[in-house]
Order: sequence, then structure tokens, then C-alpha cells
Amino acid sequence: MRNPGPLFTLLAGVVLAGGIGIVNLATGTGVAPVAGAANAASVGSTSAPPPTTSAAPKAEAPKAAAPARADYAGRVTGGGASVAVSVRDGHAIAYLCDGKKVEAWLQGVTVGGKLDLKGAKNASLTGSFDAASVTGTVTAAGKTWQFSAPTAAKPAGLYRAAPKVKGKTGKVGWIVQPDGSQVGILTTEEDSAAAPALNFASGATATVDGVPVTAEPVSGLAGNGDF
Repeated sequence: MRNPGPLFTLLAGVVLAGGIGIVNLATGTGVAPVAGAANAASVGSTSAPPPTTSAAPKAEAPKAAAPARADYAGRVTGGGASVAVSVRDGHAIAYLCDGKKVEAWLQGVTVGGKLDLKGAKNASLTGSFDAASVTGTVTAAGKTWQFSAPTAAKPAGLYRAAPKVKGKTGKVGWIVQPDGSQVGILTTEEDSAAAPALNFASGATATVDGVPVTAEPVSGLAGNGDF
């Protein structure tokens, strides 16, 4: 009968190694981590980024209130004609003039800085105004212009006169620009022509048909310009 010593020694070694493996599994030592487990743990332990918040909308700057009284004078977009507007306590008068043939007097009420003025022969002016300027659209003699005109301090502004021409009453309208330039039309029963220049050194006067005439400043309360 063979000696079983070496066989028993080998079996004892196998049993001992298996026991050590079981103990390692139970204590969590000596075992490689499962793929993805470490990543999952790290992801789970990372705090979520704070939610983004949209910036609060900027408040719009308050619009300047429309003045109760103001005068404006300027030129239509592209040139070719001038326009003046006078506002007084809810009423407005405007005058469009090209210095040759085309002119229109317009008037109407104002509400909240808005203009909706009417004149003869389907003339009209719509727009808005504030403490700095008036902007809008004016239509006369079958044409339409856009315009923007700044405020006008005297002597700039709108003027008129009703002189005698060859024994008959004529009409003159002037627009004096803030830069001092002038444009106007003298209308008679026979024709229309460029108005003579106003002389402010002598008190806003002009010579019409050889006779000195004093021009009247037009405001939103001083008549409608139709004489």
C-alpha cells in the first residue's frame, strides 16, 4: 500500500487557498473592481451644477413727455420742401412749403404727443412729437414726404402775412429754420411765387409790392393759417 502522505498534503493546500479566497471576497480585499462600478459611484457622488438663471430684462427708459407748447422747423427727407409745426395746449398748426408752388396749411388736435392734421385739397400730416423733435409724414399736392424737424427757438418758426398786392389781398407764409435760412410763398389770385425775405432786424418785416409788411408769428392758437 502506497504512502498517502503527499496526496493529503496537496489537498490540504488546495483547501487552504480556497478558504483564503472566500475570506477576501467577504472582506472586500484583493478583488479587482467590476468595470463601470467606480465610474458610476463617482458620478453619483458628484453634485449637479446649479441651475442657470436668465438675466432679468432691462427696463426701458421712460419716454419724454410731449410738451404742451412747442415749435418745430425742419426739412423733409431728401430736401425739396420745408415743414414747420406749432403746438399749443392740445391744438397744432403746420405749414409745408417748397418756396415755389407747393404749400399747405394744416391743423388739428393733439393727444398724447400724436399729430393728425388736415388741410385743404386733401392735405394731411400725421406724426408724433416730444421735447426734442417732431417726426411724421405729410401729404400735399399729390405728393408724400417723410420728415423730422427739431425744436425751433425764435426767430425760427412759422410766420404769415396778408399784404395787398395790386390792390388785392394776398397771402404769404414763411418757415424760418433754426440755422436762419428761410423759405416762403407769396400767393395771389393770379399766381404763386417765392416770398420776399423777412428782416428780423426791423421786426420781422418784408417788402411786398413795394410796401413794408410785418409778419405775424403763427402758433397753435393763432388761427389756422387759412387767413
